[in-house]
Formats: sequence, structure tokens, C-alpha cells
Amino acid sequence: MIYSLHKRGASRIVRPFLVANYYNVKGNFATFNWLLLVLALLILFASSVAVGSVSIPFTEIVKTLSGLQENATWKFIVWELRLPKALTAVLVGVALSVAGLVMQTFFANPLASPSELGVSAGASLGVASITLSSGISWSAFQQWGLVGNSFVAIIAILGAMLVMLLLLLMSRFVWNNTTLLIVGLMLGSLAISLIGLWQFLSSPEQIRDFLWWSFGSLAGTNYSQIAVLAFLVAMSLLLLFLQTQKLNALLLGEMYARSMGVNIRKLRWVLIVVVSVLSGVTTAFCGPIGFVGLAVPHLARSLFQTANHWTLFPASTLLGASVLLFCDILAYNLFANFALPINLVTSLLGSPIVIWIVIRRSFRF
Repeated sequence: MIYSLHKRGASRIVRPFLVANYYNVKGNFATFNWLLLVLALLILFASSVAVGSVSIPFTEIVKTLSGLQENATWKFIVWELRLPKALTAVLVGVALSVAGLVMQTFFANPLASPSELGVSAGASLGVASITLSSGISWSAFQQWGLVGNSFVAIIAILGAMLVMLLLLLMSRFVWNNTTLLIVGLMLGSLAISLIGLWQFLSSPEQIRDFLWWSFGSLAGTNYSQIAVLAFLVAMSLLLLFLQTQKLNALLLGEMYARSMGVNIRKLRWVLIVVVSVLSGVTTAFCGPIGFVGLAVPHLARSLFQTANHWTLFPASTLLGASVLLFCDILAYNLFANFALPINLVTSLLGSPIVIWIVIRRSFRF
């Protein structure tokens, strides 16, 4: 990431929103939006737990969560199936949305996100390197509990970090944001090609197991994985919270950030680690999930009309969790006999948003 990238590209993110309310969003308008986001998140979370192929009255859901339920089947469905899925949707939505927001600021590119710049593909390559080459299935790693889940997460994070480092290296030689985006797409394509080669050399059982994982699902997580996911997401958000003012300065260019006393080298490494952790752990446990990291930050900017990260970070977390909960509800309730892969639903909903972003930028600039 070099100064010229930010000098040329930052305005494409900042210009529509960097107005008189850069540091303050008007009170009543903002308060209504915050209440709307919190209410939407609560309703969608409750709906995700309550709605499914098995009809359970909401009062029985409350009894189950409070420990008063006597029906063993309903207890199993709520505690072992629906609640972990809803919690995973919240954590993954938060992680991908924040990662997308950071990448758009980091590369000064409004079309940057973990899936579009190949970071998720790098994480997938990390997972493939152990599930396809070792002969140990993904379900076997899950049976190892916290140790197995942590190991898979670390490998996926390393794969995501490798792509982030390559992108950072390329950004020192690429002077155009669109070109950098193409480089990211090619890195993702290269990672997918290597995965395809691994699949070609693997057994049918390994291929089937990996293929189901690659479709993306929020339903396969257990509480051990949720604990790892929650810890890593919480630590990443804490690190980003400490860098918020520096990210605001970075929006106006690397040279300006340096003049404000920002240690660019340190900030760069913090952002690389955070994006790699958020993208890697979500990909490891839920498969590659596209478009959330790209679309949600733009929705947050449009909703609050600001580029200030003090507003965008909490807005993206609430929006990201709500969007993925909504996608999960659609995936499990559009058809009675089967559930759609979550990546399919996010792509169907996210693609029009991305088209809208591109068209709006082409008319504005």
C-alpha cells in the first residue's frame, strides 16, 4: 500500500461521504438508524432460532433457552442445531463485514473485500492443504475438539495472510486500483486452480467432503468452533478499535497519516493480521462466503452518509450480522426439503448490490 494508491483511490471511497458531517452524523437521523439496526438484529436472531423445518412455538423456544423445556427433541433442535447456527451467522457476518471495510480503506478501493481480492481463496487453499493432502477429513478434524478446530483455523489464517502479503507487495508496483483488483482476482484464481489440482489427485471421499465444505454452511459449527471464532473475532475487533482514528487519517492519504503521527508500517501489519484472522477463521469453519465483505460496508456508508470509521465499524458489525442471519433464514426456508448453500444465497443477494455500486461510481466519477 503506497501513497499514490491512497492519493488516487481514497477519494473514490471518501468523496461521496466526506462532507460537513465527516466526524458527526446528525443526531436524530443517526439515532433512528441505530435503533433500526439493533431491532433488525434482534428480530432476525430470534427468527433464526425459531423458524425451521420443525415447527416449535416461540413460547417453547423461550422455555428451552431458560432451561424449563422437557421435550428432549425440541431441546436438541434449539441447543444443538439452531442456536449454534444463529451465533455463527452473527460472528461470521461481523467478521466478513469488518474485514471488507478494513480492506477498502487499506487498499483505497471500494471494490476490495476478502472474496474479491483472493484472501478467502487463500484461506481455502490453507484448508485444502491439510484436508486433501493429509488424508484426514474435515469431519475428523472437528472430532478433535478445540485442538483440531484451532489447527484448521491457524492453517486457514496463514493461507489468507499469504495472499494479503502478496497483495501488499503488488501494491508497491501497481499504480492503479483497478489493476490491483485484477491482480487480487488472479491470485484468487491461482489459489482455486491449486485447490482443483489437489482435488484431482485426491480420493472421491476427500473430494466429496471438501466439495460440501466449499459450498459454505453455517450449520456445521459446534460450540468448540464458536468459542474459537468468538475469541478471534473479539480480539480482532479490539485491535481495530484501537486503530480507528488512524484509519480515519489513512482515508486522506498515507502522507497525511504520516503527518498526523501515524506509524504506517505498524498499522499496515496490524491490518494484515486482522484481515487474515477474520477471513481465515470464518473460511475455515464455514467455507468461503462471498459478497458480504464487499456489500455491507457500502450499505453502512449509504445508511449513515459518512466515511468516519467510528460510525462505520459498529454499523458494519450490526449490518453484517443482520445480513447473514437474513441469508441463513432464506437458505433454510425457501425450500421445504433441503437447505441452500449459504454462499449461493449471499451471491444472489450481493451481486445486485455490487452492480449498483459499480454503476453509481461510473455515473459519479
